[in-house]
Amino acid sequence: MSGAVSYELIRSGRRTLALEVTADCRVVVRAPRRVSQKRIDAFVSANGDWIEKHLNLQRRRRESRPEPTEEEREAYIRLAKEVLPAKTAQYGDRMGLHPAGVSITGARTRFGSCSGKNRICFSWRLMRYPEEAIDYVVVHELAHILHKDHGPAFYDCVARVLPDWRDRRALLKE
Repeated sequence: MSGAVSYELIRSGRRTLALEVTADCRVVVRAPRRVSQKRIDAFVSANGDWIEKHLNLQRRRRESRPEPTEEEREAYIRLAKEVLPAKTAQYGDRMGLHPAGVSITGARTRFGSCSGKNRICFSWRLMRYPEEAIDYVVVHELAHILHKDHGPAFYDCVARVLPDWRDRRALLKE
C-alpha cells in the first residue's frame, strides 16, 4: 500500500491495538489510552496491505449493493412490516418460541437482534436478500430467545428447523 493512511483513532481502556474498515470505507484504529502515536502509526503502516484489501472489499460491496432510493427504501420498509412479523409468528409457532415484540429498523450492520427481554428487531435491509436468507435470520433471532449466545445448543436449535442453515447464512455474505 502506498502513502500514509488516513484513519480515525478511538482510545479506550482496551489492552490491544485493533483495525477496522467500516462499510462506508473509513479506517478506524482502536487503541489503549497509553499507547504512543508513533506506535499506532507503525501499527497502521505495518498493516497497510490488510487495510487496502479490506477497503477494496468494502468498495466492491457498496458497488454491488448500492443504497436504495427513498422510494425503494419506503417499499422495503412496507414489505418488511408485512413479511417479517408474519414469518416470526410462523416460525415461532413451529419452534414454540414467541418474542415479546417485533420491530423494523434501518440497521446497517446487522440484519436482526434479540434483546435480553426477548424483543426482536429486524433491519428492513434484510428484504434485499433471498427468502431462504430471510428465513434464516428469523429462525436465528427466535433461537436467541432460548440461547443468548452462539454456542452449540443455539446452533442445534437453529438446525432443528433449518438443517441447511449454513447455506442460508452464506447468502447474507454475498
